[in-house]
Amino acid sequence: MFPRMLIAGFLSCLTLCVHAQTASPSAPVRVRGTIEQVSPTQLVVKDRSGEVVTLVRPADMPVSEVLPIALKDIQVGSFIGSAAMPQADGSQLALEVLVFPEAARGTGEGHYAWDLQPQSTMTNATVASLAVAPSQMPGGQELLLKYKDGEKRLLVPAGTPIVTIRPAKPEENVLLIPGAKVMVVAQVKDGQPTAVRVTVGRNGFAPPM
Repeated sequence: MFPRMLIAGFLSCLTLCVHAQTASPSAPVRVRGTIEQVSPTQLVVKDRSGEVVTLVRPADMPVSEVLPIALKDIQVGSFIGSAAMPQADGSQLALEVLVFPEAARGTGEGHYAWDLQPQSTMTNATVASLAVAPSQMPGGQELLLKYKDGEKRLLVPAGTPIVTIRPAKPEENVLLIPGAKVMVVAQVKDGQPTAVRVTVGRNGFAPPM
């Protein structure tokens, strides 16, 4: 239901923008799913809820490739982003961890609501310390994350998707193909749902964030 509501809100915003005859962009939404069709000017994506969304593909749309890495690649000083579920003790249970490349350090820093799952959060912060996860989470790690206005304790179970990203604009015509798994940040611009940026996996790998 949650993804379906997201798309419904996105399309409602489109309708309102058209009726208001405004060129102002809407708030961005994230569309997670599989590319159905692609052309030089358009992306058609089937969202994880089954909804099909047609998006304008701007010529200057940034494209990033998401790549799997290992839990050991998270180091003290790494700048990471983690979608997680809040726990009763105040900690965060990781659903995925993205290790940002150094050039992207500081991106979206902070702790805020996220839409990967209902009630999920996102924490973008620097890893201040690493420890073995509690005994009930064998093979996992416990991270102390620090950001400008606070800190969070993040529990990362073994098997949690750990990824990084790299710029992939020169390879977009190889990566953006039918069947590719994507996360698209989209907005209504000039009355049309438009892809603002795309994160894509190679050979069926799905962006987990």
